[in-house]
Parts: sequence; structure tokens; C-alpha cells
Amino acid sequence: MSSSAPRHTALDAVHRSLGATMTDFAGWDMPLRYGSERDEHLAVRTKAGLFDLSHMGEITVTGAEAAAFLNFALVGNIASVGVGRARYTMICQADGGILDDLIVYRLAETEYMVVANASNAQVVLDALTERAADFDAEVRDDRDAYALIAVQGPESPGILKSLTDADLDGLKYYAGLPGTVAGVPALIARTGYTGEDGFELFVKPEHAVELWQALTKAGEGVGLVPCGLSCRDTLRLEAGMPLYGHELTTSLTPFDAGLGRVVKFEKEGDFVGREALTRAAARAEENPPRVLVGLVAEGRRVPRAGYAVVAGGEVIGEVTSGAPSPTLGKPIAMAYVDAAHAAPGTEGVGVDIRGTHEAYRVVALPFYKRQK
Repeated sequence: MSSSAPRHTALDAVHRSLGATMTDFAGWDMPLRYGSERDEHLAVRTKAGLFDLSHMGEITVTGAEAAAFLNFALVGNIASVGVGRARYTMICQADGGILDDLIVYRLAETEYMVVANASNAQVVLDALTERAADFDAEVRDDRDAYALIAVQGPESPGILKSLTDADLDGLKYYAGLPGTVAGVPALIARTGYTGEDGFELFVKPEHAVELWQALTKAGEGVGLVPCGLSCRDTLRLEAGMPLYGHELTTSLTPFDAGLGRVVKFEKEGDFVGREALTRAAARAEENPPRVLVGLVAEGRRVPRAGYAVVAGGEVIGEVTSGAPSPTLGKPIAMAYVDAAHAAPGTEGVGVDIRGTHEAYRVVALPFYKRQK
């Protein structure tokens, strides 16, 4: 991270007026929490939460060969995404290592928006720019063109419906449509990173404050609260969703991460990493890599990223994310463990927490699944 002053989102003054505890995240000054992390987490699970995600990296790709270019640059089949739909995918190095996981929206026939993680936005932008050299496609850094506000939780459709005449009922999961919310032009997306239903609103930065205030007012009667990055992390952990730098790194291929399904070998033409990923897929078939599992604590001690997972005195894996789970009322973790210990229900597994082997139970991911 650079030593330069952190960047501020268009909602910075709003967060401070709400008494947010701010933190440096990927070079941005972001709200960690406004009050109780647990209360914010439970509000999203039972009512609704409002998030500022303006630190995410938006990159626009346009041009006659935009689809062919993205098929080459990314591991997914982006050309097959319909206009108005979105796809979860990854960008890999030539050696198959994961540079970032992404959501790609097809906004028009020859226009896409790639959304990268804040910590990787520059890396992704640089890689896409370099990979576009032989294509009739333009890669544009649009990080300053958007603010991003998310409303998540079971009450979020009702809150948003009161502010827009866009067809929210027709908006499927992993889709996006242009509309107007509280008089503000927005790209309304239905993706989310909490395990709940919800929406992301991409708007011009100069409209962010009025939209935030309109959403706050619309949610007053149904328990909407502002939410920080801390509860976003516990929500995504309960939902078994990977976080770059924890479950995903350049030292892992999608097959090592148990996400080989995002790699589409059947698409036409070459793509960056195809050869290495073909080998990784074959290797995973023959010799299963460590498996990403859920761990639930028998006791109260919280595991953290990097802690060793042990069984029978041997190290069998490593914790990638850990936190107390407000929904389960127990500490939970995601960890990569040897395939022999990956079956749900496996006992005799521990986490080495400062020299003590704390008992954990292996469970299938996700820890939490919302009732449809």
C-alpha cells in the first residue's frame, strides 16, 4: 500500500457525521463500523443494511471486439453473457494463479463493466490494458466515475421499490438494469456479498449523498441501518464467499480454490492461463488439492487467517478467514484442509491458537443459507 494519504469516497462526510469508526482499506478511508458490528450484521440478516462500496474498482470495456477480448483476458465465457446480465469470473496469470475474482456486467452489445476488488483494481486495470493490445477494444479506468451503494437484506426489495419504478421483480440474481432511484440515474444490480437478497447501485459520485439519504429515509420504518466493512466480512464468511487475499491468491489456481467451475475450457480460442489451467485441472483430478471447508468451534476462541489446522498431531491445513459468527453464536472459519479431513462431520480436527489445539468440527459451506 502506498504511503500517500488515503482516498475518500463521496460519502466520507456522511460516515463521519454518523460517528463511523474509519479504517484504511486498500488505500481508501472506509467505515469499519458505525456502532455494534453484531447489530449491523443481524440487521442485514433480518431487516436491511446500507453499505458504501465506492472503493470497488470499475473498469469499462468497449469496442467491436470487447467480448472476444474479455474471453481472452478472463477465464470465463464472457461472450455468452446476455445484455443486462452479470457473471462471476476470475482473471488469472499465465501460470494459472488468481489475480482477482471479478463481476462482469454486460451493459450493451459492445460494452461491459468489470468490477474488481479495491485492493486489486490497479493490477486488474494494468493486466486488461496489456491484454487488449491485439483487440479492437478499449479499456477505461472508471473508478472515479462511480460511487457504489449497496442495500442488502430481506427488507431491501421493499425499500428500493418505494424509490424506483424499475422492474425489480424482473431483475434476476446476477443481472443489472439502468433505472432511476430517488430521481438519481443508476445501474441497479442484484448481486451482493452477504448471503442475502439485495441490490448494488452504481451512480455518479455527485449523486451519492442524496441517494444514501433517500435510502436511509425509505428504510426508517423497517430497521435499515448503515453498515461497515467489519460486518460485511462476517456476512460473507457465513455465506461461504471467498475474499481475495484470504481464500484466493496468486499462489492458487481456481482448481486449488475449489472454483474450477468458473474456468470455461469449451469457449472458442485461447485465453490467458489456458495451458497452465488445463494442467491444474488434470492435477486436481488425479491428486485432489486441499479443500476449502467450514470449521465451527466447540469452544469460544476465534481462529484467524494463517493459523494451522491440525489432526493427530499433524498440520493438515490452514485457516484463511475466521471470526465470531453472530448468526451461529460460535466462532467459525474457512480453511484449506487435506482432502482426507474435508468430509463434513469430520471430528478430531483442531486449530492451533497460540499453541493450544482448540477443537473444531468440519462442516459444509456455506455456514448460512437464506430461506428463499
